[in-house]
Amino acid sequence: MKKTPYLLSTFLLIAILAACGGNAPASSVDLEPVAPAQAASTPTEVPAPTGETAPVTEDQATAESEASSSIVSYASDIAPIIDAKCIKCHGIESRKEGLDLLTYDNLMKGSRNGVALTPGDANNSLFVQLIVEGEMPNRGDRVTPEELQLIIDWVNQGALNN
Repeated sequence: MKKTPYLLSTFLLIAILAACGGNAPASSVDLEPVAPAQAASTPTEVPAPTGETAPVTEDQATAESEASSSIVSYASDIAPIIDAKCIKCHGIESRKEGLDLLTYDNLMKGSRNGVALTPGDANNSLFVQLIVEGEMPNRGDRVTPEELQLIIDWVNQGALNN
């Protein structure tokens, strides 16, 4: 199955949303980590419980910046997400597309489609793209925006086995 039309559509959508000045829907996730200096000077908005947007306070922006700039651990942050959302179809019951996520080494080997992720580059990592596009997981509970951001940060930090 070719992913080019999906990738092109995804990147086009991201570019359009980025041009809107950060007023993207609550389901969007930044694929690039925000530098602490940028976070403090760039106004960001988070969804309010009513569905309207409310400005983020400086304390919230600092906390979000610190969270995205902290080191993400494969063992304590990523492996539990994979175990809860991915391992059933990619390791325990089957190994769909030849992707076995039982171990870090297997994840790094990739699948029949090639490498699953490019350390340091979440934008060009099929593993991340399929989650962002909503194609994975294709059954069971979806990855939450917070979990997705952890995965993105981990990949952008080099996808270390830490």
